[in-house]
Amino acid sequence: MLTSHVLILNRSYLPIHITTLKRALVLLYQGVAKAVDEQYAAFDFETWTELAVAAHHEKVGLVNKMIRIPRVILLTTYNRVPTRHVQFSRLNIYLRDGNVCQFCGNKFQRTELNLDHVVPRSKGGKTSWENVVTSCIPCNHRKGGNTPDEAGMKLIRPPARPHWTPFTEMKLRQVQFDAWKPYFNIVDFSYWNLELKQE
Repeated sequence: MLTSHVLILNRSYLPIHITTLKRALVLLYQGVAKAVDEQYAAFDFETWTELAVAAHHEKVGLVNKMIRIPRVILLTTYNRVPTRHVQFSRLNIYLRDGNVCQFCGNKFQRTELNLDHVVPRSKGGKTSWENVVTSCIPCNHRKGGNTPDEAGMKLIRPPARPHWTPFTEMKLRQVQFDAWKPYFNIVDFSYWNLELKQE
């Protein structure tokens, strides 16, 4: 049980790491982290050990009593998001472009947008940060297999590799407990985060 997993959030409630229950309890006891319950309330070690253990709660034994197992803990001072390579994925392209069509400038739901090669692949365009943008369906049809110049269209801004780390690179398969699900709220996580093949 002590080697089972606990999700670690930074101070902004963003998932940043997965640790063992043993390590999570040490962090709680040291006051470096707080346990988070189903209502997103945070508890220090003492108040967490005083909570009643219901039949549906997982529990672990201390020297003199049983306590609920915290499946999510919140670091009390750490507010950074770890810096990592920005994965070339659908989600990250949509995040970079803000769900805005890069031709007409209108904001759309993701389901109403396509990924468009600025220089079409049929004309030697590469699948890369610098050549893929979000495009609404009407603009995508209007542009067709042409470059923006050939179609008489202009890009709002040239596409580029972002310098930020969007949300987290944790994989859907790592969501092991129901208590973690609110922190991984992207329905089609694997589709949006699959690394696209760059050419």
